[in-house]
Amino acid sequence: MLDLPLGIWNWWLAGLLGLLVGSFLNVVIHRLPLMLEQRWARECAELAGQEAPPAATLSLAQPRSRCPGCGALIRWQQNIPLLSYVLLRGRCASCRTSISWRYPLVEALTGILFAAVVAVHGNGMAGLAGCGLAAALLALACIDWDTTLLPDDITLPLVWAGLIAAALGWTATRLDAALWGAVAGYLSLWLVYWAFKLATGKEGMGYGDFKLFAALGAWFGWPALIPMILLASLSGAAVGLALKLGPGLREGGYVPFGPFLTLSGLWALLFGTDHFLQWIGL
Repeated sequence: MLDLPLGIWNWWLAGLLGLLVGSFLNVVIHRLPLMLEQRWARECAELAGQEAPPAATLSLAQPRSRCPGCGALIRWQQNIPLLSYVLLRGRCASCRTSISWRYPLVEALTGILFAAVVAVHGNGMAGLAGCGLAAALLALACIDWDTTLLPDDITLPLVWAGLIAAALGWTATRLDAALWGAVAGYLSLWLVYWAFKLATGKEGMGYGDFKLFAALGAWFGWPALIPMILLASLSGAAVGLALKLGPGLREGGYVPFGPFLTLSGLWALLFGTDHFLQWIGL
């Protein structure tokens, strides 16, 4: 396993890198669902034999970020992770429109996660791979919470990344355990989905949840699936109950399951799954 010199790659430098990656994740969280909607609109028009909408110019790189209030370009010095938000006091430099607290929170969480992953897994490829996994899970959690979508653009590459990382020895998971973890992760939630639908006539979750759980199985192996689904279910039930008792439950009473699956993945990444089973007495 490749280890980089600590003077070049260590936990605090990983934290700084995480701040920068977190700034990019904010772009992914905001733009990727919009890009998918544009893609689906073109595909639907083509299938219906209608004139397709013009090709979208929106991408993760273009156009440059602007204030949603006044449309002013956000300059580089106004886009320094955390620091710009503090200096601008959470407002646009041009029109003083409030900037959502989500942006600095995602940046801070990514920095903390990167530092923690490297502190736990070391400064080699295991730590680097873990940082990539943490970034993907955080982006998926935010997108699913906002839109109830888990984009294939992230979940499917995450499955392959887990298998490749296991094959290269970048994780503690053997390749056979990673392969069967991906299979079992997908099939287990697929069976739950159909059992619930046949029993109630309703859909209890989306196909994106199957793919995300398959990705977690690929990264952590099939033995980790039971503690991860228990953690996701318990945390989801607790948050759902809290939202139901308060004013925060969205229309239809639906709470997406993806954020809690990502929480279980981050827990497994930083603390392992055996500790959770011991904590609940299993």
